[in-house]
Parts: sequence; structure tokens; C-alpha cells
Amino acid sequence: MRAVETIVQTNAPGQVLPILTEELDDFDTEATRFLAGGYEEEAVFQGYRLKQGVYGQRQANVQMTRVKLPFGGVTPEQMDAFGELADRFAPLRKGHITTRQNFQFHHIPLARMPDVLRLLASTGLSTREACGNTVRNVTADPWAGVTEGELFDVTPYAGAFARFWLRNPLTQLLPRKFKVAFSADDADVAITGIHDLGFIPRIENGVQGFKMVCGGGLAIMPREAIVVREFVSLDEYLKVSEAVIRIFNAADMLRKNRAMARIKVLIDRIGADRFLEMVDDELAQPWAQRDFSPERLLFLDNEEERAPARRGSYAQPGDDADAFTQFAASNVKAQKQQGFSTVQIKITRGDLTPDQFHGIADIMREYCGGNARTTVQQNMVLRWVRDESLYEVYARLVALDLAESGADTVTDVVSCPGTDSCKLGITSSMGLNRAIQERVTEMAVADPQVAKLHIKMSGCPNSCGQHHLGNIGFHGAAMKVEGHQLPAYHAFIGGGYEEGNGKVRVGTQLKLRLPAKRTPDAVQRWIGLYQEGRENGEEFNDFFDRVGKVPFEQAVQDLTIPGEFSDDNRQMFIDWTKFELYVLERGEGECAV
Repeated sequence: MRAVETIVQTNAPGQVLPILTEELDDFDTEATRFLAGGYEEEAVFQGYRLKQGVYGQRQANVQMTRVKLPFGGVTPEQMDAFGELADRFAPLRKGHITTRQNFQFHHIPLARMPDVLRLLASTGLSTREACGNTVRNVTADPWAGVTEGELFDVTPYAGAFARFWLRNPLTQLLPRKFKVAFSADDADVAITGIHDLGFIPRIENGVQGFKMVCGGGLAIMPREAIVVREFVSLDEYLKVSEAVIRIFNAADMLRKNRAMARIKVLIDRIGADRFLEMVDDELAQPWAQRDFSPERLLFLDNEEERAPARRGSYAQPGDDADAFTQFAASNVKAQKQQGFSTVQIKITRGDLTPDQFHGIADIMREYCGGNARTTVQQNMVLRWVRDESLYEVYARLVALDLAESGADTVTDVVSCPGTDSCKLGITSSMGLNRAIQERVTEMAVADPQVAKLHIKMSGCPNSCGQHHLGNIGFHGAAMKVEGHQLPAYHAFIGGGYEEGNGKVRVGTQLKLRLPAKRTPDAVQRWIGLYQEGRENGEEFNDFFDRVGKVPFEQAVQDLTIPGEFSDDNRQMFIDWTKFELYVLERGEGECAV
């Protein structure tokens, strides 16, 4: 019996992953040993550190910690812990939501990290296997359980999956990281098609189960996941998952080049048909005769029991009625449970301050029954908000500077941290995010078809900002002019993931590089090109399919010429939010360690 099976599972809110105090004590011991020079090979400690969710940064002597939030679920007490962490331990006094529903905290000295991990653990938060060559955070549709028309709530099964693989001996040293997502329905908000494993609910002959897909991914080799099973029952989804992971773990040919050691590469090399044969072969092995029912692992949390009761009276809009109406139209969505709605908080660049963490925690307690989840758009969804209290929630968000309308719209720009912290970063993608968001906000877009656009960017080709899936996307690059370097971006047009049935669409790369400081101008021109040239009702991606990439390239051709290096043109050679001349500095990333 493997160790994880001896751990007692609880179903208290937010207590998805079991915490082992001995692991925290062990990390304290090993970190102290490393700082005292007790490791002959730094890589040995690096591998250990990553498995504990502690990641190296491009800045010397500081670390990032990544907190796993299965299906994005978080409690008020955990939000308060995040606020305390950001206040006490993070020099920039903020936490960051990732595109995989985690929270990250940066620039923390290793000597202080044991206290950080204990603070998180005190509220049931785990960083175990949030990094390294493991099964990473299990993501899911943040509206699962409250979405009209869903076949069943995937939350308990996403929780069971996370529990099954945590500390599992099979997944402690995979060829590379392994990412998993559960969607609530065919809208596929969790974007299963870009994951190593993905699950979409199905019912066949009255039996609940999943459509199961495998081998998706972005980065330098974008691939859409293939279908492993059109239907796998709830009693067998963990078994088929183990077959896939056993195949991946045994693929030693992938270990020869960690940069290409993803399961999508294996499928690409051997072909989908051969891979599916291997899955069948694995399922015929003796290990597959075990009981794989998820019952003992299900995360069963009745959120409705905690839903707030109706009060006698509620505040009503006044002079801010128009602003509230606009907020409600874009950020509020009715639940399938009558009388309740979700409220999506648009969180700029995914960053929250200590006061905002604590403020959201208070709103969750008073108006949500403590129920909230993060999103892949780097936002938060408050669940189980009574319809009568929506204005009061809005007013509380105004006080926190978190009441901006337009969640999941053109002004809700997504990016990874880039050179702000990442060793692999080439450009300041967060700085570009700010510049583009300011530009599209200044444009005061009233066109509903433009408002639907998604703009995403990554500081390097690895697509942590999911730039391949933006209607307009960018990844960091560099240019050289007269011996000087300047920050730049490759551009992608026509990506998307809101086409239903798990269908993803990878954007087409344009044949150009844009200086970073010219990129907001390019976005504005491309939006104008679309508005002027579209046919009646034509969506942005349909317009791109019709006209092709040449008009998009021609529209910005003059912007690709940075000009000579001079005092008057010096800013072109300085990245967004930076003050020094740009120099390409790219370290060795730790994702492939």
C-alpha cells in the first residue's frame, strides 16, 4: 500500500490536499543545510526544492513559491493567509494568480520560506508538487457546480484526481511536468484541449463519466489533445489516467531532452493510433485489476449549505446605478440555483495586495458563504452570491479598487510574470500587459464584437501567458540594431478556445517582430483593421481567416523598424517598466530540472 493511501482525507472547505507536517520540518532542515553549504551539488537540492513548490527566480538569493489550488477553490481563511504572506514575506507586497489557477508569491529569501510554508499549511494550503516533474495543480471550470445545463458537478472528481496523484510514487520524477484540467460542460472553460489530460462530463446509458483527452500543449510545439476515450466511467477514469501516466513515465526516450519531454511529443513521434494501443496494452496489465473507484478520495463539499440566508433589506444603487449596471452586465452570471449568482472579480494582471486579499476574504464570509474560485483568466469568481446582495458586493469591491467591469473582455489582458521574476523571461510581459491594457481602455471600446477579443502575452515562447490562444497574442523576443539590443515581440493572430466541444485554435504567427514599445500601436491598428474591413456580424477570427495574415502584417510594417540608436530614440531600447538599456539575459529555467 502506498503512503498516500494511509493519509486521512477530510472534506472541510479548502482542505483538498492533505498536509504532512514532517515534510515542512524536512524542508526547514534541508533549506538550512543548503544555506550552510551542506550540498555538494546544488542540482540535488534544486530538485528537492521544486517538489516542495519552491521555484528559483532570475534574481539571486530569492525564490518564488507556488500554491496549489485544486479547481481554483479557496476559502476566506486562506485568502487571509495569502494577505499575511504578501504583507510579511513578499517584498513587492502582492500575490499573483496564474493561468493555471494557482497563487504565486515572489522574491522570498530561502531562509524565510519554511515560515511561509507553515503559514500556508495552517489553513490547509499545499505547495507540494506545484513545481517539478510531477502532476501539477489540477484545474477546473470555476463555475462547475453552478452552471446551467451541466451534466454533473466535476468538483468532487477533480479533487479525487488531485488526491490520487499527490505523493504517488509513479509521479515523483516524470520526464516532465504533467497538467490536468476538468471542464464542466462542452463550453470547455478549463481548456482541456491544451492539457496533458483533460476531462469533459458525459453520461452514457445513465452512467456518469468523462470524455477523456490527452497530449495537448502550447509552447514551442502547440498541439491539440487527442481523444483517449469518448467515454470512461467515473469508476474507471483514474485507472485510464494511470495507464496514460505509466506510459509517460516509462518513455525514457523523452528524458534525453527535457526541453521536449512532454507527452504531446511522445504522441507526435509514435502517432495517435500507436499511443492508444499502448493505453489498451497497459490496461491489460495486472496493476489495472485494482479497485479504482474514486469514492474514498472524493472531495465532497456542500457549498449550498453555506450559502448566505436572505436578510430583511439590502442597499440599492444610487448615483452609481449606471456603473453598477455595467458591472453586472459583464461580471455577473446567474447560477442554475435560483436566486444566486456568481460575481467575477477582474484582477488586473492577476495581482492582489494584502488589503485586497483581506477585503475579498471579508466579502466571501459575508456574501458567499465562503465560496470562491480562481480562473485561468487570472481573475476570481465569487460563488453563491444572493441576487439581492449584488449591489452591496459591488460597493465593497469599489472600496477595494476591484470593481472594474469587463471581465473576460478585451481590457482583461493576460500575461505571465516575464522578466519581473522568471529565469526564462526575455521581455517584461507584465509591463507590456499594462501598456496594452491602458491603450485599449483609452480606446473606450463600445463595439461588442471588439469587446469580446482576448489579448494574451508571454515573456518567452513557452506560453505561460497562453499567447497562442489570444485573438491577439505575443511572445517575447529580441532585436539588434547597430550593436544595441532592444526588447521585441512575435505576434500571433486568430487564436481562441471558446468554440465548444474542447476545440482549441492556435493563433497564426505573423512574419515580423515588433519593438516592445510599438506593440500597443499595433494592437490598435489591428482592431481598426478588423472594424473597417469586416463583413456584417463577422467575428475577428473569421475575418482573419477570410483576409489572411498579409493585411495584418502590412498594417504594422512601419512599426517594425525601430530606428537608429540615439538619445531621441533611447526609449525604444528600454523595456516597459524598466529604466536601463535592454540586454537579453536568459537563465536556465527550472521546469525541466
